[in-house]
Amino acid sequence: MSKTLKFLGAVGTTMFAALPAFAQEAVEKAADGPIKAPTAEQMAGMVDKGDTTWMLISSALVLLMSVPALALFYGGLVRTKNMLSLLMQVFMIVSIAALVWVSWGYSLAFTSGTPFIGGFSKLFLQGVDATTVAATFSNNVYIPEYAFVAFQMTFACITPALIVGAFAERIKFTPLMLFVVAWLTIVYFPIAHMVWYWAGPDFLVDAPTDTGYLWGMGALDFAGGTVVHINAGIAGLVGCIMIGKRVGYGKEATPPHSLTMTMIGASLLWVGWFGFNAGSNLEANGLAALAFLNTFVATAAAAVAWCLIEQFHHGKPSLLGAVTGAVAGLVAITPASGFASPMTSILLGFAASGICYIFVAYVKNKLKYDDTLDVFGVHCVGGIVGAIATAIVADPALGGQGWLDYTVFPAVAGEYDMAGQMVTQIKAVVLTLLWSGIGSAILFFILDKIIGLRPTEDAEREGLDLTEHGERAYNY
Repeated sequence: MSKTLKFLGAVGTTMFAALPAFAQEAVEKAADGPIKAPTAEQMAGMVDKGDTTWMLISSALVLLMSVPALALFYGGLVRTKNMLSLLMQVFMIVSIAALVWVSWGYSLAFTSGTPFIGGFSKLFLQGVDATTVAATFSNNVYIPEYAFVAFQMTFACITPALIVGAFAERIKFTPLMLFVVAWLTIVYFPIAHMVWYWAGPDFLVDAPTDTGYLWGMGALDFAGGTVVHINAGIAGLVGCIMIGKRVGYGKEATPPHSLTMTMIGASLLWVGWFGFNAGSNLEANGLAALAFLNTFVATAAAAVAWCLIEQFHHGKPSLLGAVTGAVAGLVAITPASGFASPMTSILLGFAASGICYIFVAYVKNKLKYDDTLDVFGVHCVGGIVGAIATAIVADPALGGQGWLDYTVFPAVAGEYDMAGQMVTQIKAVVLTLLWSGIGSAILFFILDKIIGLRPTEDAEREGLDLTEHGERAYNY
């Protein structure tokens, strides 16, 4: 990750005088250059209010992606009798995941432990308070740890919510909630740790092995191509196959009941995704602006591409196709958003849209799996395309940002090897597919045997709104 190194200097007589003594000392020392392995007191003086503000805003934007955006996007695509069940599932997944995250998820994902999972040193957020800080990607730049906890919590909330679209309209509520708790613990937290955990730019030089497995391997995932989209997408595919097809699938018409709501949801997803991608920079600087711009243009390109394909294939473009293409573009640019240039981001959006279209329009029908809302075809496939393409678009020769070598201090740009990076990206994709695919299959199997995953045929025909929740989305 190519970052412009920040050097702290004096900030003006008035502001300097207002700082606590330890912060004044930190500023004085930083004036001579970056501080290797700063103390907690020194790190407290390296927090910028602009970065903090951006991270809190980004956290709210990512929450917007789950509720209401994803809930409306998914809800509009199902039949009227299941609308409320989708809203309820997404809303409660977010609520449960938030509690799991602060209880043990943050500790397992973002503390030192093994290369595959963290430890329990911050269980129930012990040791985290308003004075502790978290590292960014620049030497001597930190954000409040609470801001980092909140931001990463929103990722843990939306990822399992994405899964439910694959087997929408045919799963019971209680076992789904139990699955979410278990899946977060066994699948999501280890993947997040492997991809995103490291000692930080000021400490990695002295602790070069204090990283997650995939981070240490050199895998690039700016905002969650592997952690979120491939992870959720393959879990969705496994789930829809193991749970089985909807009653009447392939024989009865199942049109979306409200493309208006789906379009509203997709539009809110696009807005929230700026926090998802640009917020993953952890700082409010030029690289965040780049991720923001890349997210914008890649999504636009993917929406246009899907409509062009439909115009050629069916003779007319559809709103459903436009919003599906937009989501495919958002997914694909996610791992590359902070590495690509705007022009290569456009190309990535076009490519991802075309490949996802093939899986949605052809592969699903050919293999006859009932992925209700195309979670695999859009999120998993789009995530794979984006993760692998990151190796290409990150190349400085193509206007990409390359990567920084944090094992030296201050960090310096590393020598970029596209072929080597491509191999690394493929390894990260395969590991994520296997970890999530196998882990999810085991969890679905156990829950199905213990309490059952699927409602009765009569309940499914009546609709999950009434049979699972005793109410309707619409009363008219």
